[in-house]
Amino acid sequence: MTVDRAVAPRALVWPMLTGVAVLAGCTAAGIGALSLADALTATGLPNPGPATTLGLPFVRAAGEIAAVLAVGSFLFAAFFVPPQRNGVLDADGYRALRLGTVASGVWAVCAALLVPLTISDVSGRPLVALLDPVRIWSVAGLVTNASAWRWTAALAAVVMLASLPVLRWSWTPLLFAGSLLTLIPLGLTGHSSAGGAHDLATNSLLIHLVAAALWAGGLLALAAYGLRGGGYVALAARRFSAIALWCWVAMALSGVVNAVVRVPIGDLFTSDYGRLVLAKFAALCVLGILGWRQRRSAVSRLQAEPDLPDARRALLRLALAEAAVFGLTFGVAVGLGRTAPPPPPNRLPSIPEAEIGYDFDGPLTPARILFDWRFDLIFGTAAIVFAVLYVAAVLRLRRRGDAWPPGRTAAWLLGCFTLLFVTSSGIGRYMPAMFSVHMIAHMGLSMLVPILLVLGAPVSLALRALPAAGRDDPPGMREWLLAALHSRYSRFVTNPVVATVLFVAGFYGLYLSDLFDTAVSSHAGHLAMNVHFLLSGYVFYWIVIGVDPTPRPIPPLAKVGVVFASLPLHAFFGVVLMGTRKVLGADYYRSLGLSWHTDLLGDQRLGGGIAWAAGEVPLVIVMLALLVQWARSDKRTARRLDRAADRDDDAELVAYNAMLAELARRDETPKRSHQPAD
Repeated sequence: MTVDRAVAPRALVWPMLTGVAVLAGCTAAGIGALSLADALTATGLPNPGPATTLGLPFVRAAGEIAAVLAVGSFLFAAFFVPPQRNGVLDADGYRALRLGTVASGVWAVCAALLVPLTISDVSGRPLVALLDPVRIWSVAGLVTNASAWRWTAALAAVVMLASLPVLRWSWTPLLFAGSLLTLIPLGLTGHSSAGGAHDLATNSLLIHLVAAALWAGGLLALAAYGLRGGGYVALAARRFSAIALWCWVAMALSGVVNAVVRVPIGDLFTSDYGRLVLAKFAALCVLGILGWRQRRSAVSRLQAEPDLPDARRALLRLALAEAAVFGLTFGVAVGLGRTAPPPPPNRLPSIPEAEIGYDFDGPLTPARILFDWRFDLIFGTAAIVFAVLYVAAVLRLRRRGDAWPPGRTAAWLLGCFTLLFVTSSGIGRYMPAMFSVHMIAHMGLSMLVPILLVLGAPVSLALRALPAAGRDDPPGMREWLLAALHSRYSRFVTNPVVATVLFVAGFYGLYLSDLFDTAVSSHAGHLAMNVHFLLSGYVFYWIVIGVDPTPRPIPPLAKVGVVFASLPLHAFFGVVLMGTRKVLGADYYRSLGLSWHTDLLGDQRLGGGIAWAAGEVPLVIVMLALLVQWARSDKRTARRLDRAADRDDDAELVAYNAMLAELARRDETPKRSHQPAD
């Protein structure tokens, strides 16, 4: 494919992208420098000097741009351009991969530099007085933001090193997931992680950061690809357009939730923080409208004629205009991070509100379990999205004239509702405050929800609903799903021994060590535990009773053996909890100061009883599911044999009867030869 050098001169690629980065960095530095003076005046801390005042927001802006560029580059290599037929990345995918490697390295360096800059900012000491890297790195654990930057630097360095030997497409989705993981420590700190309702604020910030990184990173990677004149510009633009739309929706909704939680309506126009929130929202609206109009025009032109110079110019205008607005948006975002939010009301928050994010009206009752809801933005939203996508896939099959078993649909929707109920009802609300309720949620997330979800056969539904790529067409979502199913990683985690160890080790490794005491007091710990419960339970029950095909199928008797080998370990774990006298998470639960929750040991023993008894329900459901699957398998085998008999006129049965007759004739011949003659 020819490249229009007048439209896409290679020399302009990095200057344009660098200009966007400098624009964002300068904007962030200016806003940060202005906001820092007010912050220092309010706190009474000494000025740490210009190196910290200007360096911290600039380095943070540069690091965040490198982070989104890494996300976008790995996203581009994984899903925007197809690999070669042997699975090796093509030239464009390899360039994007290496760009992601460099960006991850820059992100790691910036995050490492932000550790001393943050400590200098917090302590008010000049940066030159904090030049001992070993001491700074050890002290960083005492400062929340510095500790987050330390984790970010380590994660980004791991992603960079892991990407160096990669040449095949199969590793790029994992690198993409790793680049998103580097954003998590940043989302768990800052203004959203403190004060009232910080659970909603932190979850909304996590969604906001991931959506922004996907949109901005994909946009920068698309701009670089368009300037190079790649051969799949139309395909990349179409796929990016679909992602950008959903990212804009996620950013808008999560941004509104975060603003409502952090800033009272009256302070939006009277405080610097509120005005920055309005400026960011206005920039986001402009970005959404501008991007939607230009993407629609550019994609239609590129699909009609990918080599058309006007179409390429439209794509470049789209990428550069969105990137410029995104640079300003990131600058405002960094300014928000450097500006103190409006002071809270004179009312002092309660201890549970400061620790968890909300207060409790009283002890747990059945009425509060059913009606005292607090929506979980992560898992509640996931439950709703999973249900909607599943129903949309079923409707697509029906419009096509294909049937889908209603039992599978009912199981999936019931699983999604159970996930929503466990995380957002009174169970989810009281889960951080009571060990027994935490154990109810644990049992629900690791046993009940995964069983219902695997019985819904989502993989089989996706493979039937998603369109297949043509012989010469680039791979799409269906091909990506098949590649994931047949990958070495999938074969490893679906090994019965590995899946059982992951499933059972979550009980013993979490609760019988100091890990639970560390995780129970943090919002990140609760998120990590819930994710582990869901994923480990889903993989285990996918192997045992899953309707979807597994990369490593096992016979029915082996499935029964796996079930009976693992569930007694759960019961034994419950017995151990009921007999122990050490209170898990004692310091944290006592620090909440709940007058109606003082018998911590009794509550823990109740949790142990719940763990012991909860294994009975999954056992019954699993055995019923296995019996039904065996019966259906026997019926399918019988129907297959009947069809084969109809095709060959029972040739197999005739041959079998002939064999029996021959054996009978041979048995009769010796008897006749030994009979005496008359």
